[in-house]
This record gives sequence, structure tokens and C-alpha cells, in this order.
Amino acid sequence: MLLNKRILVGICGGIASYKAVELVSRLQQAGALVDVIMSERADEFVRPLTFSSLSHRPVYSDLWEPSGRAAETHIALAEEAELLVIVPATANTIAKLAHGVADNMLTAVALATQAPLLLAPAMHQNMYTHPATQANITLLRERGVFIVEPEVGRLASGEVGIGRLPDTSVLLGASNVVLGRNGDLAGYRVVVTAGGTQEPIDPVRYVGNRSSGKMGYALATEARDRGAHVILISGPVVLDVPYGVEGRRVETAIQMRDAVHDAIIDADVLVMSAAVADFRPAEVATQKLKKSESQELAEQNGFFLRLVRNPDILEELADSVYTNPGNERSGRRLVRVGFAAETSNLAVYARAKLITKHLDLLVANDVSRSDSGFGAETNKVHIFHANGAVEDLPVMPKIGVAAAIWDRIVSLLSTT
Repeated sequence: MLLNKRILVGICGGIASYKAVELVSRLQQAGALVDVIMSERADEFVRPLTFSSLSHRPVYSDLWEPSGRAAETHIALAEEAELLVIVPATANTIAKLAHGVADNMLTAVALATQAPLLLAPAMHQNMYTHPATQANITLLRERGVFIVEPEVGRLASGEVGIGRLPDTSVLLGASNVVLGRNGDLAGYRVVVTAGGTQEPIDPVRYVGNRSSGKMGYALATEARDRGAHVILISGPVVLDVPYGVEGRRVETAIQMRDAVHDAIIDADVLVMSAAVADFRPAEVATQKLKKSESQELAEQNGFFLRLVRNPDILEELADSVYTNPGNERSGRRLVRVGFAAETSNLAVYARAKLITKHLDLLVANDVSRSDSGFGAETNKVHIFHANGAVEDLPVMPKIGVAAAIWDRIVSLLSTT
């Protein structure tokens, strides 16, 4: 989403401006063309050379330089920008933007540009919660400015409160959300499942699998970047829910089934990338099972665990339709995408699953491979289509696989 995008990063004079260094670096690494504009006092905290070294472009700050070129420059920057991110946005700059003051390079560009504006306020909690600041933020939000809310944490003053600038991953996520508002999934609601499930044996032990959730989280992130409203239903994983994605945590297959049924009421697409356990223990002990309590039995016969079958979520949803009354897509069939993690006979099992579950697409991978197994950063998949076509995709990062899958889903949405 960031590749070749023209992004302006405005830096205000606040202690959190040092965090903008990583943001500029990450934007540039993602392929964006980044221009940095600093307010008059921002260079008291971070030197312009730092930003120019990372962006490989000049840094702009002086609207009143003697040559007069700044007047032309600020208009050119404003017209070429696809996004203006101001981080950190101080109370002073927020007030200027709210009331149309353009007395420096940054505020002049902000007033002249037609690009979407993203503000990440950061300041002492008393300044942030002051009625004047809150009124200014409300006014800007009403005009369509996108606000990344500050976090609660330790502030520069040593106090703990609201006003802390979020991490770079949040700022990048917010940038992608704003840039993707008119993407090819804008207006669509999608549900993505991710991770494995944990089926309890007792309060300590469970039956599970090795799924990391990385593929599902990549799918959720890519859909968000294309403008979709995304609900991510996730089993237990160590990943954070991507910014701008509605996360719902579950543990068991039954919980995931219930969460999916609730989420698809007005959804257009369901992508079931979660590794849902096929079986669960028939009985769950209320207390931890002790080895000493059944030692004699264990020595003679081992420990026996009776399993029962879990519901098949995709089979239950074979004929699901979009049901939101009054919506132009009401009555259309829910686009359904399944995943198959196999270790042998991939094509045979994938085709069978595609047919029996009435799927539109089935994405299959061989998890015995080191480059497409659980926890890997890359994936090697085959995409099986309902019309019989099969695509063999090369090994690529999981976000690349996600992009390829959503390309196919967008095509399906245009014809359903």
C-alpha cells in the first residue's frame, strides 16, 4: 500500500518527535517517497540531518527563507502529497490547524493540500484533556481529519497518563488505513479467522496445534489496507491485532464457531485461515489431572483421552448469504475461502475439501516444507478455484500471499 506513495511527514516541536525518526525510516523502507516538514522548534529535539539521511530528500522548515522559493515549494509539496501525517501533533499546531492559521511551512502546507490529514497528538495529559484542545480535535475530526488517539503511559514529565505517542506500528497502520479508504475492498465487510484453537483437557493442559496465526493476520492486514471493514477472529497467538482491525479472541473450536456465526450476519467475505481442531476431549476435568492419582493405570495401559468431533464451521455455512436488509448486496451468497494445511497428497485433499464444503477458493500449503510450515515468514500455496482451475504460486512473504488471495476474492466479488 505504501509503495510509491507521496507522503509528507510533519514534525512538531515536542519531546515525542524522536519517535518520528523510526516512522520516516519505516515509510521509506516500505517504498514510500517521504518528504519531511519541521515546525520552527522541532529541530530543538531532532536535527534535520537525521530525517534527510533517512528519507534521502531535503527537509523543509523555513517558510520565510530569503530566496522566496519556499512559497513555490509549499504549494508543490501540498499538490503532490497523497497523505500528510503530523507526528507528534502538539497542542499548538492542532490549534493552528483547527483555526486555519498558516504561519509556518507545516501549517501552510496543511492548509494548501487536498491530501487526507492524519494527526497523532502527543503532549502532557493536562494539555491533551484541556477543553480547548479537545474542542480543536473535535472540530478537525468533523472536517474529516483522521486522529490517532494517544496512549496512556509514562510521559516525559514522569507522570503516567494519556498523551503518549503510539508505537510506530500503530502510526504505520493508521497511515495504511487512511490511504486505503478508497481501495478495491472499500465498503465491504470481511471476516478472517486466524491461529489455532486450544481444546482443554483440564485447567492446565489442552489439545492444540502449531499454527502461529501469521497467515491470517497478514490476510486481515491486507484487507484493511484495501479499505475493508475487517473482523479478525483469532485463536491464542502472540501477535497483536493490527491497527484498524476489529479483533475478537477465542480459544476453542466451539467459541470460534459461535464468533464466526455472529460476525458473518452482514459480511461479504469469510476467509477461514484458522487451524481449527477437528476433535476435542469428550470430558474436561475441573481440576488438574495428577499423575500420582492414576499411576497404576498409567503403568499398565497408559493415559486414555476420548475425543469427540468438533463442528465443521465451513460446512455449516455452505449456503450463507449476505442478509443485511436494504443493502444492495442483500441476498447475495457469502464468498467463502478455506485453507488446507497438508503434509501429503495436497491436491487430492484440497480438491475434496473444496467440493465438500462448497467453497469459492481453497488455499492449500504443504506444512512439512520449511518455507511454508507453521511459524514461517513465507508461504508456498496452491489456490484451487470452484471452476476447477488451480494456481501454483511461488514462495513469497505471507503478506504477498495475502495480496494474491485478495486479488482473487475481489474478482469474485465483482461477479457475485
